[in-house]
Parts: sequence; C-alpha cells; structure tokens
Amino acid sequence: MSTGTPATQFLRRAKVPFRVMEYEYAPGQERVALQAAEAIGVPPGQLFKTLMVEVDQRPACVVVPGDRTLSMKRVAAAFGGKSATMMPPDKAERLTGYHTGGISPFGQRRAVPVVFDSIVTHFDEVAINGGKRGLILLLSSQDACNVLQAQAQPLCAEG
Repeated sequence: MSTGTPATQFLRRAKVPFRVMEYEYAPGQERVALQAAEAIGVPPGQLFKTLMVEVDQRPACVVVPGDRTLSMKRVAAAFGGKSATMMPPDKAERLTGYHTGGISPFGQRRAVPVVFDSIVTHFDEVAINGGKRGLILLLSSQDACNVLQAQAQPLCAEG
C-alpha cells in the first residue's frame, strides 16, 4: 500500500514529524475508528476520527476521539454558530478530496476551520487518519493542532 497521500505530503511540507501505521480496512464495519485503534494497537480514545460538519451551513472539520460521540450543540458553539449538522458523505468527499473512512484533517482539497476535541491535550501523541482507508498517522498532538491552526474545545457528549 502506498503511503503518499495529500495528508502525508501536507505534513512533510510543513516539516511535521509523523509515523505511518497501516491496517487492513474492513468496509461495512459500524465503528471504523474502534476497528482501526485495535488493529494498530492504540487505545480507542487516542485514535481521533475526522468528521466533516456544517455549522450554519458553512463547512467545518472536527477531530474527535474514536470512542466518543459528537455533540452537535457543542460543535455549533465551538465554531460560534447556532446549529450544526453532519455533512453528507458525498459532499464531504468532494470538499476534502478523500473517501469516507479515509478523511484526514491534513491536506484537504479545500481548507476549512478545524477544531479538535479538548481531550487531545491529554495525549502527547495521537493517531489520525492519513487520507486513505487503512492508513493512520501518529504524530504529536500539539503538532497536529498547530499545523492546522486548530483550537481544542469540548466537542463530545458527556459520559
């Protein structure tokens, strides 16, 4: 499997160090992030999933732990909006240039505002999709936020 994606190219251009982990992507799994975490041997809360949302009809990107559930109320608040919804998968693919199950916050076709769930600050290193199904990048949580000029705010439902 080739590991050259717009995400890895973006991080290399920004001189952000990262490691690549590959796993056998199983389509049709209900909890893809949990499957990926198990496959590469990281705790599910340390593997962050990339979700595309619309806040007041404007595109945005949230990066949240694979074992947590998004709170749309918190997402709207994080971007200073009134309402938030999940972006339809076909629209997310067109906007990012990635296929669902392989969307990365790095190197998207069109840059949009990004917010990480605040728990990202609890980890020195996080695992995030590398822009292809079955490709995970491990990098410093601080580097991940900094390179995307992303804030860390509460995005997930309590509990």
